[in-house]
Amino acid sequence: MRSAKLLALLIGCALAGGAAAETVVVDGQVQLEQTSVARPGRGTTMHEVEAKFGAPAKRYPAVGKPPITRWDYASFSVFFEFNRVVHSVVHG
Repeated sequence: MRSAKLLALLIGCALAGGAAAETVVVDGQVQLEQTSVARPGRGTTMHEVEAKFGAPAKRYPAVGKPPITRWDYASFSVFFEFNRVVHSVVHG
């Protein structure tokens, strides 16, 4: 169930494009919320993310093919495919 919600959240973020909003799943429904949290954009490298935002609070190992890696910061998480950002999600 948790992975289904995460997948819905990631798909929603992809559809949101460059909008200044976050996709939030509440009771199984996708909603948008405005956000002002600075976070890395799509295509940014791991090196660039770490240079701009510092070391993440937690790094998760890569899983799957292609390898997806997650870094957690205090207010957002970043998802990488290989070494490039594919999504960043503000914590609720």
